[in-house]
Amino acid sequence: MTPVELSRTVLRAVRCAVDDGELSVVVPARVVIERPKPGGSGDYASNVALQLARDAGAPPRHVAEVLRARLHSAPGIADVAITGPGFLNFTLDGADAALVRDVLAQGLRYGHSLALDGERIELRIPAHEPRAEVVADAVSRIVAALGGHTETVHIPPGRTEDPPGRTEDPTGRTEDPTGRTEDAPGGADGTGADGTVNLRPVPAPPPPTIPLGADPTRWALLHPAPHDRPRLTPDHLVQRESNPFFRVQYAHSRARALVRGADQLGFHPEPGHLGESAEVRQSPEVRQSPEVRQSPEVRQSPEVRQSPEVGESPEVGESSEAQDLLTALADHPIVLVTAARHRAPDRLARHLVATADAFFRFHDATRVLPVGDEKPSAAHRARLALAEAAGTVLAGGLSLLGIDAPEHV
Repeated sequence: MTPVELSRTVLRAVRCAVDDGELSVVVPARVVIERPKPGGSGDYASNVALQLARDAGAPPRHVAEVLRARLHSAPGIADVAITGPGFLNFTLDGADAALVRDVLAQGLRYGHSLALDGERIELRIPAHEPRAEVVADAVSRIVAALGGHTETVHIPPGRTEDPPGRTEDPTGRTEDPTGRTEDAPGGADGTGADGTVNLRPVPAPPPPTIPLGADPTRWALLHPAPHDRPRLTPDHLVQRESNPFFRVQYAHSRARALVRGADQLGFHPEPGHLGESAEVRQSPEVRQSPEVRQSPEVRQSPEVRQSPEVGESPEVGESSEAQDLLTALADHPIVLVTAARHRAPDRLARHLVATADAFFRFHDATRVLPVGDEKPSAAHRARLALAEAAGTVLAGGLSLLGIDAPEHV
């Protein structure tokens, strides 16, 4: 069950409680699902009971109890707990394996939904401004993935309504490059009453003397926030861990290399319990050196980084690195909705960097493929499935930014 699906399940419970006379409230348009705050529990949490309590004329915990009774036996939910003044905390049934299975089943469309179904948005951008064109294209791709429709309108020079870098936020205010905000017309999602959005990111600098190529250029224009000035420098071409673009593309290629390596060993990914995690006690030089990651030996042999010569020590239980990666994958649908509503593809780009970094921590800490005479186990299949799911999310996210996800880097 994804966060979007959980949100719909909670919304359905609210609607049923209203229909049966247990609650007297206006059913909200959507329910926010997020990770539990400190003091919470489970996989996800929602403050919907606190939001409805005033209209219901009842304490938040009473509203939470009404909803809990309807949700605790819902398919995909293992447990519902109430914490604090009335937060609902959800533990999903087989959440980890189900999440990985869901990603692999949906493929590049994982995270796509109908969250913006029927919405029509007019993106107004300055004419002949390359960065605005790229940002508008990425916004259009993300909105379309959520069921919405966009139309881009080019504003001729001289007809500017806001200074460069100013964007609209979901409170209906505008924000300039200094972070100051002021009131501005618009709906709850930063869209004008007529469905228009002014996109005016800080313009791109002149093209570099050394051409970057289409994909690095798009990344350089999309990764910074709209109010930040982009850098079109050869740094985006360097195959080093200091280059976020390289980390994202390389993480995808490593995930694909693991799948190919498993195929050569005669086994395939199968979501399940990750079992024992083999902590790879690498020296700092081996763990952190970008040269290791980009050497031909590493690219050609997925087993290199799991080599017994590196030194291993099995540790029972799913690793924190695996949980961090699972969290990044689970957050992907939420990030897409947030990026679409804020018209901010940079949020997706930063999430892909975080996902890639989580993948590398998992990759470095866990023996994904068997070594030597070791036979592939169910845990190996589960770890491989998680790695493949990470690569799938990275590829899908890059495609929404209009960037390729190469099999080899």
